Amino acid sequence: MSVVSRFAPSPTGYLHVGGARTALYAWLVARAAGGKFVLRIEDTDRERSTQSAIDAIFEGMQWLGLTWDEEPIYQTQRFDRYKQLIDALLAEDKAYKCYCSHERLEKMREEQMEAGLKPRYDGKCRNLTAEQKAEHEGKPHVIRFLNPQDGSVVFDDHIRGRIEIANKELDDLIIARTDGTPTYNFCVVVDDWDMGITHVVRGEDHINNTPRQINILAALGAPIPEYAHVSMILGDDGKKLSKRHGAVSVTEYRDNGYLADAVINYLVRLGWSHGDQEIFSREELIKIFKLSDINKAASAFNTEKLNWLNQHYMKTLPAEQVAAELAWHFARLGVATESGPELVEVVKLQADRVKTLKEMAEISRYFFEPVTEFEAQAAKKHLRPVAKEALQDIRDRFDAMSTWTTEAVQQAIQDTCTALDIGMGKVGMPLRVAATGGGNSPSLDATLAQIPRHTVVERIDLALEFIRAREENN
Repeated sequence: MSVVSRFAPSPTGYLHVGGARTALYAWLVARAAGGKFVLRIEDTDRERSTQSAIDAIFEGMQWLGLTWDEEPIYQTQRFDRYKQLIDALLAEDKAYKCYCSHERLEKMREEQMEAGLKPRYDGKCRNLTAEQKAEHEGKPHVIRFLNPQDGSVVFDDHIRGRIEIANKELDDLIIARTDGTPTYNFCVVVDDWDMGITHVVRGEDHINNTPRQINILAALGAPIPEYAHVSMILGDDGKKLSKRHGAVSVTEYRDNGYLADAVINYLVRLGWSHGDQEIFSREELIKIFKLSDINKAASAFNTEKLNWLNQHYMKTLPAEQVAAELAWHFARLGVATESGPELVEVVKLQADRVKTLKEMAEISRYFFEPVTEFEAQAAKKHLRPVAKEALQDIRDRFDAMSTWTTEAVQQAIQDTCTALDIGMGKVGMPLRVAATGGGNSPSLDATLAQIPRHTVVERIDLALEFIRAREENN
């Protein structure tokens, strides 16, 4: 059997973490089996579905690298097919028209709830006589599926094991509304059948829908796919993940400086494991992923773990790949990087100092932009009159140099220390503040070697002016 899985989001909002994890698991099911992965847009809720949400879903999936194998499918383009099958079920007495008013249904539910019963349709229109049907002809109605009343629905969930639901617990589901539009549960069934879906991976909130959908599939004579219902993701506090926990759009993780590989690795581990291994490449995941290895317990989102993974990937992925992503973040800051060090060199210098690419871009601006002012605390501590002699000495040495390399810069700093008989810190720290504008940077010699020599000299001159002005003001 060729495996076909699907991701079927409703375009009523952005692609969030939970949806992305479901998409990842469904994608891995297909890729691990050499099968096909389908993207289906469930846009039957016309009032809430938007093109911007569809675009956000595509953008998030593409950024994560969760590619689909055929053109996306839209439910709103398939209404004729749904109507055809609803008419067939009516003709075969596997569905019926229900004329019950909204008021009657509401009163019935209230009475059932007051009696401690599970709210469900009472079947009033299930067995109307020919005369009764004729009497109601032309009146507003919905169409309900004629659910079996005996026996049970049994299916083996890949994550939760055997699940059995008695048919008497299920009421006659509405499959077409008063205006004729099909409902979610019916569209899903038809789509899964027509698209040859063999594996349905979705959230645990759909468990109650599954027996209803299986019964409709059986009534249509369609094959029953295999199911896997994934548990929800919780915040650090054990409550359902929400915006306050960072449950934002997947693309916001990109905007905040996370690498797609890190997000993929993090998402797959939110409920799935393979021994004690923490780091997985996509190729490894495709080889070893199994639905049965997903834990049925809820998973807790942990930003610190995501940060750790992101830093790992910034340090271990090819620097060229990370640099391409870093360029995007510099562009968002409005920083032109054409004249300055290669971004690959910036990545090599900064990767073990930051947690995100956004942070890397923000602290690396001095490589590409003029230093026009100094960080207040760093300047107060290190750009003092006592530093003037050391800065002047190293400035003159730099100005006279013909070779500008890490080794040459290091030697010049050492020569200043020797000539003035002072420690490295009394040269290094004022020089760091002068050259970068702040008190933190990677290895000083390697950092300066990535800034043009004349620029470093100009920045030292600016620092000396700052010290002289400070002396005058005192």
